[in-house]
Amino acid sequence: MATHPGDYALSVIPGYRASRPGIQIGTKLPARATEEDARFIQQLGVEWVMADVPPDGDHSAAGYAALREWVESHGLRIYRLANNRLHNMEEITLNLPGRDAKIAEYLDYIRNLGAAGIHYSTYAHMGNGIWSTGRGALRGGATARAFHLDEAREGHWLGKAFVGPLTHGRRYSEAELWDNYAYFIRQVVPVAEEAGVYIGIHPDDPPVYDLGGIPRCIFGSFEGYRRAIEIADSPNIGVCLCVGCWLEGGEAMGADVVETIRYFGSRQRLFKVHFRNVTAPMPEGFVETYLDDGYMDMHEVMRALGEVGYDGAIMSDHLEEMVGGGRAAEAFAVGYMKALLQAVNKEYGAPQG
Repeated sequence: MATHPGDYALSVIPGYRASRPGIQIGTKLPARATEEDARFIQQLGVEWVMADVPPDGDHSAAGYAALREWVESHGLRIYRLANNRLHNMEEITLNLPGRDAKIAEYLDYIRNLGAAGIHYSTYAHMGNGIWSTGRGALRGGATARAFHLDEAREGHWLGKAFVGPLTHGRRYSEAELWDNYAYFIRQVVPVAEEAGVYIGIHPDDPPVYDLGGIPRCIFGSFEGYRRAIEIADSPNIGVCLCVGCWLEGGEAMGADVVETIRYFGSRQRLFKVHFRNVTAPMPEGFVETYLDDGYMDMHEVMRALGEVGYDGAIMSDHLEEMVGGGRAAEAFAVGYMKALLQAVNKEYGAPQG
């Protein structure tokens, strides 16, 4: 196994150790990763990876441990390991047939992560997926996901389309969505605590507005998050803050990104950050864009993370389609994040590693 220059315990995710203190930069490791994928990440100078196991992969504790060992043999570390079949489940969000079986499957997944020495997972609680309205143009002919509220017709998740004004045949009330969340999270908490796994809940994408007859009332606003974390009442349940989603919601989120980081970060409930920018907040249409090209000054985001002493992972998200493909886009994003991090570390006197 490759050695690391230091050994620092991360306060955000107990059980994780890093080669340097402070904010950690991560990147995605493809499912069925190759030696070349590992070399690319090494060349980026990134330590942490967000790994995926394909649906037909080995989802046992032994399978997860084997992947962790392969990653560590390349001088890298797993921050998050995803089973995408369990990342976002309409059966749980909407109390559809099969809910209890899905919850049982999810609890087994959490137990297996803990047994494999993997201490973090991201969860999303959307009833009808991520909504988009096509692609938008960026500089130099690059494109990225776009969304216009008045053109919204369907959401998607794992190849499934949720279509129409009522994607599940009726309107759901906020009260029943809250009941469904409480039913789920109260079963998750004792298992996550026993397994030593921390779960960061991702915002609805896009947030705030009802889509397809389903309110985005829980993970679509600051107050929704505050209440949800209070219901969970566990140090193991917190926030995966997608900065891009928060910027999509704009003022309707009830608190801006910096305020949100300060609130949850100071309470040790900020577990992971997706570092993404967009061109404008809703109700205007938005396009996901380069970190230096949106309406948010991302240095302010990095500075807020430094202020609260956040030492978890940040990563790029929803990359642009550009010349050179995904690796070019990832290299740009990682380089930009590393430069911002270096500036913030100097500002706060943090070790440069």
